[in-house]
Amino acid sequence: MNTATRPESAAVEQAAYEDLCLYIDGEFIKGGGRKEQDVVNPANGQPIAKLPHASREDLDRALAAAQRAFETWKKSSPMERARILRKVGDLSRERAKDIGRNITLDMGKPVAEAVGEVMSCSEHCDWHAEECRRIYGRVITPRLPNVRQMVLREPIGVCAAFTPWNFPFNQAIRKIAAAIGAGCTIVIKGPEDAPSAVVAIARMFHEAGLPPGVLNVVWGVPGEVSEYLIKSPIVRKISFTGSVPVGKQLASLAGAHMKRVTMELGGHSPVIVFDDADVDRAADMLVAFKFRNAGQVCVSPTRFYIQEKAYDRFVARFIENTRNLKVGDGLHADTKMGPLAHYRRMPAMLQFVEDAKTRGGRIETGGAKVGDVGSFFAPTVLTNVPDDSMVMTTEPFGPIAPCVPFKTLDEVLARANALPYGLASYAFTSSTKNALAVQNGLEAGMVNVNHFGMALAETPFGGIKDSGIGSEGGIETFDGYLNTKFVTQMD
Repeated sequence: MNTATRPESAAVEQAAYEDLCLYIDGEFIKGGGRKEQDVVNPANGQPIAKLPHASREDLDRALAAAQRAFETWKKSSPMERARILRKVGDLSRERAKDIGRNITLDMGKPVAEAVGEVMSCSEHCDWHAEECRRIYGRVITPRLPNVRQMVLREPIGVCAAFTPWNFPFNQAIRKIAAAIGAGCTIVIKGPEDAPSAVVAIARMFHEAGLPPGVLNVVWGVPGEVSEYLIKSPIVRKISFTGSVPVGKQLASLAGAHMKRVTMELGGHSPVIVFDDADVDRAADMLVAFKFRNAGQVCVSPTRFYIQEKAYDRFVARFIENTRNLKVGDGLHADTKMGPLAHYRRMPAMLQFVEDAKTRGGRIETGGAKVGDVGSFFAPTVLTNVPDDSMVMTTEPFGPIAPCVPFKTLDEVLARANALPYGLASYAFTSSTKNALAVQNGLEAGMVNVNHFGMALAETPFGGIKDSGIGSEGGIETFDGYLNTKFVTQMD
């Protein structure tokens, strides 16, 4: 493993950073004696900005603005919604470099990954712009000649959205584009630890001509803001991306008020590499995908099951590639893995490693903090870990890859499906029989065979079991934002 040089100076970082604020009823707001918190660069532990928290009055104003705007926006032409979304897509591409750099300052991922996140998500604006023009109802053939029966699809109302720090642009734009495209209005609380992307999104929608109140951005103590918004009678739909425990808590609160939810929660994604796979290619691809964003990805491959004949070859190449990853400040062009977004995750990483060791596991590479500055943890490969170890049963959400052997297809499917998670899964094989077996047998919302093909604008993204409710993207994207109304009329 190689380590990059020290970060750039805080002064240089500060000069180009986003001007953080609330966005309520078409106004960018900060100051006024509001509580503020530091935003910290995890590469060096230095504060880079102050983020204002919304007061109770700010939240009430955002809710009232969204409710007032909904009365007009729900009647707006899909062509107008599409125009605004396309404009935001264009602006995203134009500003991707600056937005991406600020994401790197916020949460540490390599700047190439951050810019790529913004560029790829501009397609979500384009997709929703086109798809919102195709929100159709239908006519049902009646049983009587003088009856007409119709199904109408209507926007659900004011939405509240809560998004995480690991993909701050991606997670926010998916929810905002779906709500706005459906004719809803939205109050979004983004990640306080990585806020710049959400503020940038608000600025682009503002410049694109979105009417005041359709989009509102607030910040604050997550538990307090989420509870206040969910309990409000104004809010009719909740969308959350985050951990399973928090998702269950918010879903319970929403259920108590009979509110629609979309939940994209955590996973513990199995990878199955069969004997007949292109083993070298699989190892190369999986190293890059596993350590993307320092493993802080809900669909990151986290449990590696390798068939016995391929095991030694796969693990050797996987370890070699992992050792060659350059770890350092995400602003440096040659960095392949940045820091953990939060230093508080460091003890958890060490706990995963220590638990594996006490259960007979071997640390093949990594397993420790890197350097004295920032929250860098070495890309880690573990072997010989039992299925009941912490790393095999609890989502690590970090740069740790446990590799274990398996013998038969039935055995590995049982092991892969043994946990309550069901978000993403992966398999590598040259056999049509094996491919079909994993497609049918893996209990997951998304199954990838021989490549990583998720999270495209035109494909649904979501999990089953404890990993969530509903999907984002694809033709399913608007399902959670629309009511179905049946109309029947007799002449």
